[in-house]
Amino acid sequence: MAYGLSPCSLFQQLILLLSDYLFQHLRLTAQEFAERIRGYWGVENKVHYVRTGTQGEDKSRIRTNPLPKIFTVARNFTLNLYRDQMFNNMAQAQRLCSFGLDTLKQLFRMK
Repeated sequence: MAYGLSPCSLFQQLILLLSDYLFQHLRLTAQEFAERIRGYWGVENKVHYVRTGTQGEDKSRIRTNPLPKIFTVARNFTLNLYRDQMFNNMAQAQRLCSFGLDTLKQLFRMK
């Protein structure tokens, strides 16, 4: 520990330093800053929350490489398929598509 500071206060100082740097060098208006924050939360709500909540990614017991990465790609692929079919509610899309192969064929216009 440098200068007798606790790890917590070092972390707080680092956050302050980074925020000072960002505010001095980015030169964003309040509107632009708000849009960046909303953009981040848009990704969080559209991808991470859906993978965690609807698809149960955090509950997955798959731990052996490379399977977690493969399943992440598969989950993202299904979300993109649902969105391509104009689903707004991913939980509803997942329930509907879990009925079977015939439902999937009909939904995605497959033969």
